[in-house]
Amino acid sequence: MPTFVYESIARGGQATSGTIEAADRAEAVRLLSRRGEVPTSVSVSSSAASGKRDGGGKSRAPAARSNGASTGVRAGKAGTRAGQPRGQADVESVHRGGGMGRGELASFIREIATALEAGLPLMNALRAVAHQAYTPRQRAILQHLMSRIEAGRSFAQAASEWGSPFNHMIVGMIRAGEASGRLDEVMLQLADLLDNDTETRRSVVGALVYPAILIVLLVIGVTVIVTVIIPRVLQIFEGEFDKLPLPTRIVHGAAMFMTHYWLLILAGVVLAVVVARWAMSNPVTRLEIDRFVLKLPVVGPLLRDVSVGRFTRTLGTLMGSGIPVIDSLSITRDTLGNRAMEAVIDDVVEQVRSGKSIADPMEKSGYFPPLLIQIIGLGERSGRLDTMLTQAANSLDRKTRSSIKIFTAVLPPLIVVVMALVVGFVLAAVLLPLIEMQSAIG
Repeated sequence: MPTFVYESIARGGQATSGTIEAADRAEAVRLLSRRGEVPTSVSVSSSAASGKRDGGGKSRAPAARSNGASTGVRAGKAGTRAGQPRGQADVESVHRGGGMGRGELASFIREIATALEAGLPLMNALRAVAHQAYTPRQRAILQHLMSRIEAGRSFAQAASEWGSPFNHMIVGMIRAGEASGRLDEVMLQLADLLDNDTETRRSVVGALVYPAILIVLLVIGVTVIVTVIIPRVLQIFEGEFDKLPLPTRIVHGAAMFMTHYWLLILAGVVLAVVVARWAMSNPVTRLEIDRFVLKLPVVGPLLRDVSVGRFTRTLGTLMGSGIPVIDSLSITRDTLGNRAMEAVIDDVVEQVRSGKSIADPMEKSGYFPPLLIQIIGLGERSGRLDTMLTQAANSLDRKTRSSIKIFTAVLPPLIVVVMALVVGFVLAAVLLPLIEMQSAIG
């Protein structure tokens, strides 16, 4: 029976290594998992490998089987292969399907974390979650993870090979959890982070729904009034438009333009959309747009609070899970969603690499609140930066919720006022000539 050299993480978090006899590599991984260890590397012993080479051509069949088991789901289009679970060939088609929402991903990771926290080895935890998987995509992901781990990959490597929804942040935290032997704790922190981010996104979207509905109703209402009602009402003044009051002439001109040049207006809208998409995809113009957005009243502070809160919680969680500060900053940079703020973090990374403080470039940018700058400076000096960041994130979340409440309280009345002014202007444009005509008759 072949001998395998392994490195693993024991249940207590200690790194261990040794040799184990098993029929093949997958069996060695299963034996280690049953002992409560998380294998990080499993390879055939060099002495066993040289013995196989001395034995001639017999060494090729096991090697082929091992290669077939480790190629994973991406190459599997010809059906079930040796060493793969039944149905593995269907995983690729599910992989190309729809994505997993952040809320679903948070629940998915929390289920794995709960199973690990209950004391189950990683493979047993994945199997337990697979029995309760609600969607074909979840089952496909778990099947992929189990097959790759059995083939000798780490949990982080298996997740990285699958791709979305396992981004750099998730893979980095899983890798840190495996290295530290605190995978269950790190997975719970990751689930909390995703849940918090999902709740914040829903709050922002919910705050924008009602104002968006009001704006759509305003546009539709004004369009109908100007293009349908106004031309019919002003037909009695045909030929005398030069003598009408200024508001009436403005509304009548707008009505005629929209009626006769609607194709031009439609082409302008399409061109505006194309230009906007180009501007958002161009790094230079996107940077300027994001800087401008942060300076907008009401909306700018809200978006800044949301981005800073997400950045702070993510950075604190990553550092708390054992990821180095530079890697944590690089991963967290992509959570900001604003190129101007991302540029500041790029500067922070360069400063930290040269041995300088995190707080200084953040303070110079003006995008981050002074309280957060002070907390980061204090955390750097005390060596408790991850804990301080988590506490700051809680405070920033409260501020974000307050900003969202202010936004939802202020914006709808402003839109109603604008609607009232527009409708009032249109009504004045209709009534003024009628009043003048009545006065002339009287």
